[in-house]
Amino acid sequence: MEKLGKGQRLWNKAKTLIPGGNMLLSKRPEMFLPDLWPAYFSRASGARIWDLDGTEYIDMSIMGVGANVLGYAHPKVDEAVRNSIGNGNLATLNAPEEVELAERLVDLHPWADMARFARTGGEANAIAIRIARAASGRDGVAICGYHGWHDWYLATNLTGGGQLDEHLLPGLDPAGVPQHLRGSVHPFRYNDFAGLAALVSEHDIGVIKMEVMRNHPPKDDFLQKVRQLATDHSIVLIFDECTSGFRQNFGGLHLQFGVDPDMAVFGKALGNGYAVTAVLGTRDVMQAAQATFISSTFWTERIGSVAALATLDVMQEESPWDGIVAAGQGITSRWQDMAATYDLQLTTSGIASLTGFAFNSPHNLAYKTLITQRMLAQGLLAANSVYLCTAHTPAIIDAYFTALEPCFALIQECEQGRDVMKELEGPVCHGGFSRLN
Repeated sequence: MEKLGKGQRLWNKAKTLIPGGNMLLSKRPEMFLPDLWPAYFSRASGARIWDLDGTEYIDMSIMGVGANVLGYAHPKVDEAVRNSIGNGNLATLNAPEEVELAERLVDLHPWADMARFARTGGEANAIAIRIARAASGRDGVAICGYHGWHDWYLATNLTGGGQLDEHLLPGLDPAGVPQHLRGSVHPFRYNDFAGLAALVSEHDIGVIKMEVMRNHPPKDDFLQKVRQLATDHSIVLIFDECTSGFRQNFGGLHLQFGVDPDMAVFGKALGNGYAVTAVLGTRDVMQAAQATFISSTFWTERIGSVAALATLDVMQEESPWDGIVAAGQGITSRWQDMAATYDLQLTTSGIASLTGFAFNSPHNLAYKTLITQRMLAQGLLAANSVYLCTAHTPAIIDAYFTALEPCFALIQECEQGRDVMKELEGPVCHGGFSRLN
């Protein structure tokens, strides 16, 4: 009997037709369970996904790479989108919803005055950088975090070849990035204010771009110090909230820390799975967009704005953050308790609603693969991180831990000498993103 399901067979075909197999590295089967991951879905609802063979899974993994904070196929968001389609999605005239969305987002962020919209996180970050450079009149950018795939960002690796190793994938080759961009972008470590201050003193930095928080919280008033440094040197401060925005609170995570940027970038959760991203900024900074050229046909389509407005409505009605943050904190605590029970060294990280763990072992990736393999057999998409959504009920979380505990018990045996490689039905998964923050 053939072992491969329809999804695995289609993935093998895809790699002959699409470079890399798909459009997003984070969704490649090799990142989870090479040769065995279902790869494709036929439908999704709540926290559940059905593959091409009709097998149902509970998603205890990355939930649409963090985009679906309200769960898959939320009825109110989908209804709003269906209604908009009936009136046409794109026309010669503009969609009025984009004005309403701009007003809503500006109202949620009192420091902001204006907004521009796009459809992907990478291009929104590129828009923000273009505007910020135009506003500051300087090319130099200091970065901390993952900000997409565009030339301006990957130019970091033109200097020394490994500047992004701790931000992105080790050994990333910036092939195709113009060499003349060398030295235009400078990385710094999260919570290393002295390192950032040194960059500002040594280079003509006009923009500081960073994630507000990813794996660990700010220490020693780090964000406040960055804000003051930017102000003192007339540097445009951009907070990249493509991942963190609307996951812990109603708006950007920076609101919780009480630090105002000059610009902020939002994506993922903003449209609950529909393509829409936003760049917010102060009027003085954003008006610099008029001095350059930033324009695209499909940034004006209607569905993205409609989906975002509906998502904001549902969020305002349901206030989901207390629930998903508490659930994420509970999951993190249970991982730690389970590790202690089985005498395993474990490191947890991430904001509560995007929580993850890693074994402090040279076999960490093999253990991640083993967990994914065993959980998949029990109807769970799972690895070493959980991106929470409102559809993750206590019953679902309890079922997840019931399935996970035997995996930890087996990993304890492997740490004591059992060969983990003999437990795997295929290759070890690839390493994921490693970030400075």
